[in-house]
Amino acid sequence: MEMKSNYKILSIESSCDETSCAVVQDGRLVLSNVVSSQIDIHTRFGGVVPEVASRNHISAIDNVVNSALTQANLTLNEIDAIAVTYGAGLLGALLVGVSYAKALAYASKKPLIAVNHIYGHIASNYISYKELQPPFLCLLVSGGHTALIKVDNYISHTVVGETMDDSVGESFDKIARVLGLGYPGGPMIQKYANGGKDNIVFAKQNDNMGYNFSFSGKKTAVINYVHKLEQNNIPIPVPNICASYQKWAVDELVDKTIKASVELNMDKIVIAGGVSANVYLRDSMKQKASAYKKEVYFPEMKYCTDNAAMIGSAAYYLIQNGVPFADNTLAPNPSIPL
Repeated sequence: MEMKSNYKILSIESSCDETSCAVVQDGRLVLSNVVSSQIDIHTRFGGVVPEVASRNHISAIDNVVNSALTQANLTLNEIDAIAVTYGAGLLGALLVGVSYAKALAYASKKPLIAVNHIYGHIASNYISYKELQPPFLCLLVSGGHTALIKVDNYISHTVVGETMDDSVGESFDKIARVLGLGYPGGPMIQKYANGGKDNIVFAKQNDNMGYNFSFSGKKTAVINYVHKLEQNNIPIPVPNICASYQKWAVDELVDKTIKASVELNMDKIVIAGGVSANVYLRDSMKQKASAYKKEVYFPEMKYCTDNAAMIGSAAYYLIQNGVPFADNTLAPNPSIPL
């Protein structure tokens, strides 16, 4: 589809515990990106409570959308299209964003584009790197997904490998909970790992999975290690456990990503998802990629976690490549396959 220049998309993201709205121009320029986080609310529960998340999306979404338009110095009339995450995510949380976007599009007579949350995470790198274009190999690492994806073009991809059980982000959350570190687990694991030594061997890596991953067994090995220490009244070396698990998990992510990039002859490696903010992952991937002469792209920290700017970027390329607009029958889909 031929698109005019300065094409402005107002995008909405509400798949989990962030209510976000952004205005993105031509897929790469962020005019505003407002995020209302619920982390403080869910911390007391040790994780995201879906019902609580949905109620807070309802309370926040109107103000977030208005703030995004104000910060972009635009009116709704100056917007060309509305975009919204329709999956994957929590059903109730998605329903809030989808319902609001449909109503907004209907009332303003703007076209509506439905965006897969995963396409959004990949597109976060288009915002951070204006020159980046497919094809490339993407390592998707988040609280809900862990996968290696060959991105063929802006709208199609091939899954090379994925987790068979827990995502790496989920394993961080569960281990942090067992260690009493709080929520979200990823930043807490990283924080304590910085003061620890990676000198604990929980179990051997499973080398029989090809490019697939498994973090459930890793998580269980750490939990069993902690329980054994508790049963024997031995102090828990929290920093060392965090450093050792972080290295164990990241080494597998890095090794399989580099191996796949070599086998598939992909010179560009893109990292996406909330765990892409992990500094140890960034440093390890850059170091190993450099040895193989691969370019590595990480989103800016503010675009690693869920945000609407990445949804607006993804939406632009969906429209540009002829993906049909949605209508008022659009429904949230909490379990869209990769």
